[in-house]
Amino acid sequence: MSLDQFIGGNLVLLLFALFVVVCIFLGVRIVPQSEKFVIERFGRLHAVLGPGINLIVPFLDRVAHRISVLERQLPTNTQDAITSDNVLVQVDTSVFYRITEPEKTVYRIRDVDGAIMTTVAGIVRSEIGQMELDQVQSNRSNLIAAVKAQLADQVDDWGIEVTRAEILDVNLDAATRAAMLQQLNAERARRAQVTEAEGRKRAVELQAEGELYAAQKQAEARRVQADAEAYATGVVAAAIAQNGLEAAQYQVALKQVEALSALGQGEGKQTIVLPADAVEAFGNAFKMLKGGK
Repeated sequence: MSLDQFIGGNLVLLLFALFVVVCIFLGVRIVPQSEKFVIERFGRLHAVLGPGINLIVPFLDRVAHRISVLERQLPTNTQDAITSDNVLVQVDTSVFYRITEPEKTVYRIRDVDGAIMTTVAGIVRSEIGQMELDQVQSNRSNLIAAVKAQLADQVDDWGIEVTRAEILDVNLDAATRAAMLQQLNAERARRAQVTEAEGRKRAVELQAEGELYAAQKQAEARRVQADAEAYATGVVAAAIAQNGLEAAQYQVALKQVEALSALGQGEGKQTIVLPADAVEAFGNAFKMLKGGK
């Protein structure tokens, strides 16, 4: 074998080995977990490769697009909207989304972020146009839910999943804020007046209830006292009926003694004036107590 034949034979083997290495290098594709590869064959969509080791046909198939499937956040977008009560507001929105079907995203839409931002702006204007300003401020969660639902329906053809849609802020112009502040102060003053009036009304009701309760208790006390006096009168009447005139005379003498005792216990009483028959009243009381006549 000549040198030329040896070199020619080895060169063919080397070229074949190089060709095999190139085929392996071009035919094996390792896709990261966070990406998907869109494969084209002769310029047409052929397959979408998922994470891991994938095999393609060298020289026929090529990786046309490397699409990240991680969740993305659009920049904060500000758009004007007019409420149903003709108030101009500026709404700051932010959207989070992820690509679930890269073949749709690649071949159906060019600028995904711009298309989503435009769609969100239209949905926000439409929804706020059906609400009053107070509803926009108080029902922000409902507005967010409506924006997310409509956005998800419209971007479904693009192979996109909307994970979150946020209304970050609703801004008003200076004149509207001043008018709202004036309205808020008037409402606070009205509530204060209503609270004060209710307080006065409640105070009058409580006072009336207190007076009624006191009158009821006084009436009960008088009734109890009247019952006691009636009972005492009954006892005295029974005693008089049983013992005759002596029991009545004893009661009269006892009342005179109690009156004299009360007169003597008064403050600042240095001199006590007694009736002429005071001593006789004491004597009569003790005599009757012993059973004398």
